[in-house]
Formats: sequence, structure tokens, C-alpha cells
Amino acid sequence: MSAASRPRRPAPGRTDPPTPAAEPVASSPPDREPKTRSREKLPFLLDFFPLDTADQTRLSAFYDRLRAGRLSTTRCPKDGTLHWPPRVACPDCHTEQLDWVDLPEVGRIYAFSAVLAGAPLGMESDVPFAVGLVDLDGAPLRLFGRIDGRPWNELRIGQTVRVDTYDIGDGRYFYRFRVWDPPDGR
Repeated sequence: MSAASRPRRPAPGRTDPPTPAAEPVASSPPDREPKTRSREKLPFLLDFFPLDTADQTRLSAFYDRLRAGRLSTTRCPKDGTLHWPPRVACPDCHTEQLDWVDLPEVGRIYAFSAVLAGAPLGMESDVPFAVGLVDLDGAPLRLFGRIDGRPWNELRIGQTVRVDTYDIGDGRYFYRFRVWDPPDGR
């Protein structure tokens, strides 16, 4: 019997898991829509919004400020470096004594893309939606986030957006951007 035709043996002290028996695949009738997940609680590992209280993160001030309608980040008082995302220590001088500063509420779309399919769990019913990079007016930061307020195919590079804080449905807050037409037409 050649080595290729011999059954493979597990290494000493190890056993291979049993091969599962094939189960028939049920097909859904063509007239039924597939079920989508609503805003129900997702399993921890699939929940991409961070836990936000002081007993869960040292960055809880960021989420407290979002809850108050303010997008903020940290700045090092020693070297003046503005950090994004907010930090618990300065990556340059390593101090943990950082200041919280509010970020500008207005910015411009730098780049964007449409999510037309394959949205994360819990967001399938939101498709289509846009995500993009936004340059904040007066801050040397480019932030990533969802862009609302217009259909994705009406968004344009350079378009003005405002920060929009919102409750994700369970008391936690996050931010996104909303297309904004300034009153003065700029």
C-alpha cells in the first residue's frame, strides 16, 4: 500500500474531530423575503459600537460628550498634539494627563462610498447608505463615518456636512455626518 493510499493517522496524543454528516439544505420558497435583523441586541463580538461607561472604558468622557451632542477628542497639553481617535495616553510623550477638546461641528466630504449590500448585522435594513471621510473645518483631522441626509448618489466631494450625534437604540451614543446646506449658502 502506498503512502498516498493509506488512511491518515492523527499525531500521537491527538484525535481528529469527527466529520459531520451532511444535512440537507432547506430552500426558502421564492415568494418569501429573507428575514433581516432589526435593531435587536447583537452578540458582543458582532456589536461594533463600543461599550461606553466609565467601568468599561477609560474613554468614557468621549461617549458622555456624544450623549451631550458634542464630538470631542484628546489633546496633549505638553506638545499640543490633537489625537484621533481619542487616547488615554499621548503616543509621543506618553503622558496620561490629556485634555478633552470639542471638535468643529462642520466639515467637508473628502471621499465616500455607498454600502449597497453586505451591511453589518443589524444594519441590513438601512441599505443603501453612504460612508466616507470628512475633513473637519479648522481641525487637522479627517474622520470616517456614516453620511446621512441625502441618498448616496446625490453626495458630492466637498459637500458640507455637520456632525450628528445619535442614540444607537440602547442608550449608547455615536456620531455620523449629515449633509448640511449652510444658511449663508457657502
